[in-house]
Amino acid sequence: MRQLDDTDREIIRLLVEDARRPYNEIAETVGLSPPTVSDRVERLQEIGVIRRFTADLNHDILSDGLSLLVTVNAKPGHVGDIRESLASFDGVEHVFVTADAHIVCKANLQEQAIETLLSNAIGEEAVREYDVQLLVDDEWNPQPGTIEFAPDCVECGNTVTEEGESTRIEGELYHFCCSSCKAQFADRYERLQEGATN
Repeated sequence: MRQLDDTDREIIRLLVEDARRPYNEIAETVGLSPPTVSDRVERLQEIGVIRRFTADLNHDILSDGLSLLVTVNAKPGHVGDIRESLASFDGVEHVFVTADAHIVCKANLQEQAIETLLSNAIGEEAVREYDVQLLVDDEWNPQPGTIEFAPDCVECGNTVTEEGESTRIEGELYHFCCSSCKAQFADRYERLQEGATN
């Protein structure tokens, strides 16, 4: 499995700055042809490094309510549910989970939606405590830096290195640390499929 090289990282950095940047402009910067840049971007999407291209909205000039930072201290076993609930709540932009079971999200909400967020998306039974702060300013400045391609093996959970393998099963891409894990996963997947059709 080929790892990210310096050219990949530069392409990622340029796309993070402006996701609509033309491939010919990227090609000129990295010293490749536009079709080669297109191929590299497709490969980065294929392996899951680039998930989507999004718009970065300027909320200072848009009327979308209050900008909030919500921090939730979840009870054990509820982190995943709260994270998913917050991520799907209309107006929530970013959701982060910390190692100490805190979920932090940034949201832009109308005042009447704040209570709904707290009662429906968070829910008191799954929370130790939460804190809501009004944001007066924020800036998003991602820095790809020296990122490496290091997904987890879907079979054993180990980090996939350049010796790893990938395969697509029914349109979904899976990464494995070794051929043994790939074979075990494929075998189990086949048996589950056979069981589902019987």
